Amino acid sequence: MEKCIETMAGFIVDRGKAIEKTFILVLLINLVMAPFVQVNYDLAKYLPKTVQSEQGLMLMEQEFGYPGTARLMLENVTLYQAKSVKEQIEELPQVDQVLWCDTVSDIYMAESYIDYEDITDYYKDRCAVMDITFVNGDTEKVTHKTLDKIREIAGEGSYLVGNAAQQQALQENLAREIKLIMGIACAMILLILALTTTSWFEPVLFLAVMGVAILINEGTNIIFPHISFMTKSVAAILQLAVSMDYSIFLLHTYLRRKMYCEEERQAMRQAIKESVSSILASGATTIMGFLALSFMSFSIGFDMGLVLSKGIVISLVTVLFLMPALILRFEGLISKTRHRSFLPDFALFSKGVYRMRHAIFAIVLIVAIPSYVGQGMNTFTYGTSAVSGGPGTELYENEQIINEKFGRSNLMMAILPNEGFLAERQFADEVEALSYVKSVTSLAQTLPDGVPESILPRSVTGLLHTDDYARVLIKTATKDESELAFAASDKIQQIMRRLYPDGAYLVGVTPTTQDIKATINADYGFVNFLSLSAVAVVVLFAFKSLIMPVLVLIPIELAIFINMVIPYLTGQKLIFMGYLIVSCIQLGATVDYSILLSNHYVANRETMEKKEAAIEAIRLSTPSILTSGLIVTIVGYMLNVICTIPAIGDMGHLIGRGAMLSMLMVLTMLPALLVYFDKIITGRFGSLGNFLKQRRKQRQEHKKEKNGQRAAEEAA
Repeated sequence: MEKCIETMAGFIVDRGKAIEKTFILVLLINLVMAPFVQVNYDLAKYLPKTVQSEQGLMLMEQEFGYPGTARLMLENVTLYQAKSVKEQIEELPQVDQVLWCDTVSDIYMAESYIDYEDITDYYKDRCAVMDITFVNGDTEKVTHKTLDKIREIAGEGSYLVGNAAQQQALQENLAREIKLIMGIACAMILLILALTTTSWFEPVLFLAVMGVAILINEGTNIIFPHISFMTKSVAAILQLAVSMDYSIFLLHTYLRRKMYCEEERQAMRQAIKESVSSILASGATTIMGFLALSFMSFSIGFDMGLVLSKGIVISLVTVLFLMPALILRFEGLISKTRHRSFLPDFALFSKGVYRMRHAIFAIVLIVAIPSYVGQGMNTFTYGTSAVSGGPGTELYENEQIINEKFGRSNLMMAILPNEGFLAERQFADEVEALSYVKSVTSLAQTLPDGVPESILPRSVTGLLHTDDYARVLIKTATKDESELAFAASDKIQQIMRRLYPDGAYLVGVTPTTQDIKATINADYGFVNFLSLSAVAVVVLFAFKSLIMPVLVLIPIELAIFINMVIPYLTGQKLIFMGYLIVSCIQLGATVDYSILLSNHYVANRETMEKKEAAIEAIRLSTPSILTSGLIVTIVGYMLNVICTIPAIGDMGHLIGRGAMLSMLMVLTMLPALLVYFDKIITGRFGSLGNFLKQRRKQRQEHKKEKNGQRAAEEAA
């Protein structure tokens, strides 16, 4: 192994120019590929194919298409003005139909004959609300262009909401906000690095290397059919934050080696040989933490886990191969721009932490159990409401205005076997009788008794009937995601299963959310166990110690528990998807802090007593942990402050706070654990290698003893 590392170090140093050219070529190729990476915004596509709502969606798309929908409210209009706007919208080629009160009432009769009580769901107080169905889906560009045309037709005093409007706002906001977040984050990271390094050019070099790795990762995402919008939002910024450590560690190792080597290339060889094992071990723990996400049944985790893990692998390759070439190329500039360190030596801090270790440990023990219990009592949201515009956005304000005037409108669709009008009418009547149902639209109800379906053109009946299936549109006065919405969905499905025992499905945001909830809840325990186990195995082999994986992981897990109990204590709802993903990300991204401090402690114990070893380990580790932790914290809070998408903003908040808590726990609690378990760490069972040797020796002695007994028995 040592010979392989030496050969690799020699190759990297001797072939620097060739490596630079290779990376330039790979970068250019990926810059060309990146714009062609498809981004998916539909969470339903990540559900297992076996769940009810996903099977229903696939069947509906096959039979009726998967049209986009929107809801439009016009303010301060007469019935006739609203009718004129409706007709203009219906003439747009990408609009399939517009449902309004003229489908249930003749608005052209004399005003005295119109019963306004019958049309209050569509028109009241000089406000009209219409439900629009498009030819294409919610995420299609042609649908979004049609939304812009609808806004032009409706003019001022109009409010547009619904799935299609939500998807349009999501895509437009995401593209704008992620660029802003990356720009601000890079500026803040540059400032942190300038304060924590000893050369003005080092931060530029770090960001350049990470920029190459990020762009290559984005371009290579073309190997996937698509990536999720959540992955697109956080992959680059997390890769930047998490991978920065590798560059810092390599450069600082090189600068230390250069003090003892006259020749720069020789110093770089030694730096690569010395740092490669630590860098790979650090990267492996992060990769394992991220890869655990890919085992989620809700396959957005598979998507995010693979992209993030691939990004870390690319960062490792870039740091180990491109970084040395760039350091040697810009050695003169690094030296010329050197400045004194702005950080203290942390000697007083490290001594203070050691003196307070018993109090710190006691406080952590008191907090640990309530945090573990409390973090499991959070209130969660699961569905697509997590990706709609948050408070302060135009979409959110529009929705509040429409809901205040006409109440909530939650559309679900029943896909039923086409077994005739009798069963379909019975189903529609029973559903319409439910107190929370606003309206039911079915062909069986629409056609007068005795009028055969065959006399109507296919363009009229095709929205609700095909040869094999019928579609019934159900609007409830509920949120998309609430206990009442779930109860409504369950009751409708109960009626559906009674009248149609086989082959009937309920689709819509609420049934999809129910399936997302069931799927993610089932994922949680398994994915957390897998990420912990995978990281523990990497730490086990890195330290060759049975006790170290436990000690290294305890502070990070406690930081995760405390991070997750805070929303419970403050009464904040969490998006469960982010809760699960952040648990793995916080583990993978911050376990390096524990590994670094533990490495210093174990190395110091070879020449120092445990007290001095702990104090020196804290002093040596604090600058690196602060640098990395502040970067992850700032990146997380940038996502939280700037992003208007609740799922991403909440995830950023949890990541930022989690990094701070991990820093705090590692720098204060871990030294106490290392001192308390010092005898085990340094004893014969502390080292895996020593433990295995001891077991082999015991087996050999036992075997010799048995052979001796057997020989004595035979002799007797």
